[in-house]
Amino acid sequence: EDVVGCHVEDAVTFWAQNVSRCNDLLKLSCALAEACPRANAVFGKPDFSKIYGGCFSEDRCWYRCMVQQCQVLYIDYGNSEILNRSDIVEIPPNLQCPSIATKYRLWGLQIPTDQNLNMFDQGKTFLSSLVFEKEIKIHHKAKHEDGTVIAQAEYEQIDIGEEVAKAGFAEKCTSPGNAKDAEERKVVVMQNQHRKIKVSVPLWVNRSDHALYSIPRRRFDQVAASARNQDFTGNRMFAPKEKMLASTSVPDTGLAQIRPDQKLSEEIEVLRRENVNLLQRQKELELRVQQLNRELQVCGNREKEASRKTSESFDKTLRTYVGTKIRSLAAKVKALKEVRHTNKNSRFGEQLSQAIKVVTEGCLTVPSSLEKLRKIWTEYDLAQERIQLCRNVDERDELITQRDEVQQNLCSAVEELILEVNQLPLSERSRMLQELSTSLEMVYGQGSEADDSEEVFQQFFKWKSVKMKKLICIRNDTDTALQILAGWFSGILKCFDLMSEASSDLEELVGNADEILKKVELAICEELDTDLNEHDEAEKGIIMSAYNKVIRNVRQEQSMIAVIQNRYLASVEFKKQAEEWLNRRPDINNLLSIKKTVKSLKARLRWKLVEKNNFEESDDYSEFEMTGIKEEIADLRNRVLQEISKEQEEYEKLTYLVQKWFPELPLLYPEAGILNYMNSGGLLTCSLERDLLDAEPMKELSTKRPLVCSEIQGQKVLLKGYSVDVSSEAKVIERVANYHRAWDQQKEKSGLLQLLFLLFCKSDPLVYLMVPYYPGASLGALQADTPLTLEEALKVMKGVAQGLQTLHGANIVHGSLHGNNVFAVNRKQGIVGDFDFTKSEEQRAAANAMVVSTLSLVSPELKMGQPASPASDMYAYGCLLFWLCIQNQEFGIKEDGTPEVDMVVMDDKVKSLLLNLFCCNRLTAEQVLRDDCFLVVDAIPVSLQPGEEREPCEEHDSEKTDEKKYVIN
Repeated sequence: EDVVGCHVEDAVTFWAQNVSRCNDLLKLSCALAEACPRANAVFGKPDFSKIYGGCFSEDRCWYRCMVQQCQVLYIDYGNSEILNRSDIVEIPPNLQCPSIATKYRLWGLQIPTDQNLNMFDQGKTFLSSLVFEKEIKIHHKAKHEDGTVIAQAEYEQIDIGEEVAKAGFAEKCTSPGNAKDAEERKVVVMQNQHRKIKVSVPLWVNRSDHALYSIPRRRFDQVAASARNQDFTGNRMFAPKEKMLASTSVPDTGLAQIRPDQKLSEEIEVLRRENVNLLQRQKELELRVQQLNRELQVCGNREKEASRKTSESFDKTLRTYVGTKIRSLAAKVKALKEVRHTNKNSRFGEQLSQAIKVVTEGCLTVPSSLEKLRKIWTEYDLAQERIQLCRNVDERDELITQRDEVQQNLCSAVEELILEVNQLPLSERSRMLQELSTSLEMVYGQGSEADDSEEVFQQFFKWKSVKMKKLICIRNDTDTALQILAGWFSGILKCFDLMSEASSDLEELVGNADEILKKVELAICEELDTDLNEHDEAEKGIIMSAYNKVIRNVRQEQSMIAVIQNRYLASVEFKKQAEEWLNRRPDINNLLSIKKTVKSLKARLRWKLVEKNNFEESDDYSEFEMTGIKEEIADLRNRVLQEISKEQEEYEKLTYLVQKWFPELPLLYPEAGILNYMNSGGLLTCSLERDLLDAEPMKELSTKRPLVCSEIQGQKVLLKGYSVDVSSEAKVIERVANYHRAWDQQKEKSGLLQLLFLLFCKSDPLVYLMVPYYPGASLGALQADTPLTLEEALKVMKGVAQGLQTLHGANIVHGSLHGNNVFAVNRKQGIVGDFDFTKSEEQRAAANAMVVSTLSLVSPELKMGQPASPASDMYAYGCLLFWLCIQNQEFGIKEDGTPEVDMVVMDDKVKSLLLNLFCCNRLTAEQVLRDDCFLVVDAIPVSLQPGEEREPCEEHDSEKTDEKKYVIN
């Protein structure tokens, strides 16, 4: 087994914990930390066989222990100490489990009887270095009655027992012995040591459970004798070293009587061999001396040659020294000119200094009217909300009056803000900050978290000032040195001018030449080494701190400007609309007029339908007259639909006014049904009735609910009837509205089926949902007739992934995705069909038992009773993609119901995507859209044109087996 050493008792005994018990030890520690502080202290005489909780003196944490005479043993670690009775408490029965640590003794080893206390401590330290907190491998050999395991221990292929024996801290045993004798032997050893040195011995030395695996001294001779006469199999025991030597010194007449001449000849032979070795060594030394002499001669020649070359080089250098020195100085002066020109143009730190000035001196302040406007606007929104939530007619008028007063105050605050903001250069300041930020980022990169301290800028300017002063001082020194050099050259020129009568001390003038040249060179080199663009870490920190604070101030001001501009634009819009609606109230006359017209047209349409039915059964039936009646009916239907379109436009206007200005409109005009329209997301209409449409029953699809097909303005539509009552009607409308709002955000690009109308039936408790009706486009029908190619399948499934992303982004779980509910429009664009709006997500998931081929679309977690989630939708999506890609290949099913993807032949990228859709941590729809499979696939938006044939989708199709049936798209 693999264990980790946790405590060492002596050179052959240690405690260790099994590596697999790590979690058990952690759980015990947590349980003890919770239980022990509230537990009762031990009362009366403790039970030596019972496990208690002890508070360890070093870290004051609680550990399990057993009481042993005057001390406690920590059974999970092996160490012991003396505790006060108050630090020992009772622990619950569930913690009375066997110890985690086990006591081990090295196989075949014992401590020598004459070992002193110093060697005893050294042996303990030596074993601790081999096992403490190290993972070692244990091979069990035997086990004592007290639980001590006799074992062979290895650490990284090193036998620990052998290492201890080699170090001399233990000796080999002669026979197994027993635990009791071993303990007596250890006690005797320690008592002998106590007599030799007058020191106190730690209490743990005399613990009764230290079972030293050794053999008492009085039995050594018997064991040695038996070891010579017996051949042990398995693990062989050895007698101590000193006894083994004694056993080999038994008198033997064949070896004791050795002749003196034999001993003499052996000594002569030894001396002869030593003489030969000495002669050989002498020869080697002589050869080495000769080699060193040759090397010394070679080195001497090399040194002479090097000295000669050096002398020649010095002569040459001296002949050209002045010219070389002057050329070197001239080159350095030229380089210095270029450096000064570059530094002059770079304007050290000027860009950052200017940026600091911009963000500190020219910073805009927040308009004083902005906070006032914010408070009044919040009060106005709260007043509007109170009106919207009001259901009491008596309170309504009072709330409207309060709202109007706040509205007047808001108009004044808006006007004040507009006047104040018009005086601010917001656009110019915003453009300046953007340009500043861009230019700084090009030099210093992206900014990071900045220190908010105002001392950052001061520190930067102080550092810049010191840097510039140092540079100016260095430049002045250089200029002074060059002026002195120029004066020296002028003096030299006069000395060599034969026409000049000026006299000077030539010796003094020429004698300063070397010093002058040296100072000039040093000054130039120092200035060249002073690079303004190179900084140490401290300087970089100062620069970056200043830069980060500049960027932070820039972004704060940009954010403030954006807030001011947004509030300004909102105020301008509010003022513009307030001028229109502030002094007048909207009415619903237009809406009521349209409703009246619709009612009249519907009455005429009903009479025409009755006339048509009667005429069909009349004896005077005429095809010509029937054609005229049908044309009149079609015209009346179109006029009704046109008026309904106008009605919806009026509802949209009123909805905007309710949301923006007049939340009281639904309370003032309850007969208009404004709230019902708003709650349905604009789908609900009371003017359109199922009986007024020329509807054809779809019996093949009406297994679960009534389905009829009709035609509106040249486009075929399907009406799906849902049976509702008073309690479920609101839920259905809410689910339909949420679905429609998700579609409305992206419309045709949403990847979802469009909902057209939601209408009620007067004669039956049904609500009808109108959707486009296009037969022949479901995946089930297409795969049964003309299967999609891989390219077509990927295009379609990208659209399906877009539809799922739209639903999941709106916190809607489809829960009913299957082959008859997904459509390939023109074999290019994938669309996700709607679902049963009378059921919740859980109900749809529980009722979903759809399969494609032999593959279940229900995810493993749904089968285990977990709720439906976006992940379960993505599993069904993966099953559909798998089904489209394998065509007619056979495949296996795993135990959890997922298909064997690796066993089928398909594109590697598609296979990788499927594996990530069938695993536990599935991809989201957004991640699927970014997959390599769809990088080159474009989901082409297809507008639904009248007259095109596409297939509808409906959740109830999941129970159909005919792949060519009609479904709703």
